[in-house]
Amino acid sequence: MRLSPCDISLPRGVGDYLPDPSANITSIENRLLRVFELWGFRRVITPRLEFEDVLATGIGDELKDKTYRFDDRQSGRLLALPPDITPQIARIAATRMSAMPLPYRISYSGRVLRQTEIQAGRSREIFQTGVELIGLDSPEADAEMIVMAIEAMQALGLDDFTIDLGQVEFCKGVFEASGLCGIPLRQLREAVSRKDSSAVATLLAEHTVSAESARELAALPRLFGAIEVLETARQIVTNQRSRAALENLQQVLDILAIHGVTDFISIDLGETRGLDYHSGITFEGFVTGFGESVCSGGRYDNLTVRYGMDSPATGFTFNLLNLLHTVERKPEFSHTAQTDFLLFNACQDRREVLMVARQLRKTGYTTARDIIRRDYADSLAYSKKMNIRSMLVIGPDAGQYRVVRSHDGVTVIIPGELFEKTGLMKYIEESQGEN
Repeated sequence: MRLSPCDISLPRGVGDYLPDPSANITSIENRLLRVFELWGFRRVITPRLEFEDVLATGIGDELKDKTYRFDDRQSGRLLALPPDITPQIARIAATRMSAMPLPYRISYSGRVLRQTEIQAGRSREIFQTGVELIGLDSPEADAEMIVMAIEAMQALGLDDFTIDLGQVEFCKGVFEASGLCGIPLRQLREAVSRKDSSAVATLLAEHTVSAESARELAALPRLFGAIEVLETARQIVTNQRSRAALENLQQVLDILAIHGVTDFISIDLGETRGLDYHSGITFEGFVTGFGESVCSGGRYDNLTVRYGMDSPATGFTFNLLNLLHTVERKPEFSHTAQTDFLLFNACQDRREVLMVARQLRKTGYTTARDIIRRDYADSLAYSKKMNIRSMLVIGPDAGQYRVVRSHDGVTVIIPGELFEKTGLMKYIEESQGEN
């Protein structure tokens, strides 16, 4: 019985990735991991399943609500698909690496799933590639994360991006000084996150706070922009927690200036993302013309202790699908899943074509053999359609070779003896010219 189209459809929010976008995703991942490797980070591979209670130890309430759970018939316990890799890294660091000396420089790349309301273009599956730096509590460690994120985006050929820096301790200090709690505080936080100054003003009119606190709260939605925002904030805030946060942020900016990357930096002191999770510097990366962040991270000093190791930590992760949308707009980046050669055997004997295939692969060229019996024209059409650079025709007489460029049919006769020499590909390229 044939399946109807609805029988073979995918769940909303997930997708198939064909060879060309897959090649781009792989290229993005490899470039990011190479940057991380150059900074001394070593990769770990995390499991796709965890026991739900173990995973829940390290994730916040927001992600708990987005976690896929199901029963494990073998153990009788509840299993979960991780909605984020960072808690897994915290568990690994605390339980599997505790005998190693700090700091831990860990990189990773993988996919996670999140329960979410399906909107147009919104994916439940997230490709994450990132790093975690565990065991260092210093402005230089925070700066290292930011510089790495910048270098990673530059490695992708991006230059029209901004890193928005925040400091959650600054917001926490302002909210704490207000003395508000419960629903009024939650409403204030939501208004600040929307940068809704009028909503903040309305809430301040409804609830009594000190004059100093009212001034600080009213300023929060407006404290974003260039680095000079820090000086504006210093003139406004009086609570010690927020002032200490500004000093920490200034120390990080001083180190970023040494790295020469401050042109990529903007400030958002009203950023409330991760207020209950992060414990210091936070940041997000945005590419001009794309509405969502491509990377996010920050300090989270209270996570590994949940797994038994009290250690400061910071890190960040890239969303590879968001990066894919940004780099695909750049023609110079686009990678097609191209094969170098399709071998067309015009001989009755297959031994020679298999020898040639081995020789080409040994030399480093991707090589497919057209095993299907079809005529020359059909094989050339297949080669062009499948984005194979050239068709190599063997025979019909032994030792005869023709290289046919797929996109225009330009043909070069290759002496058989060249297959015994390392200059084969150079000969082909010089004879045919570049594709």
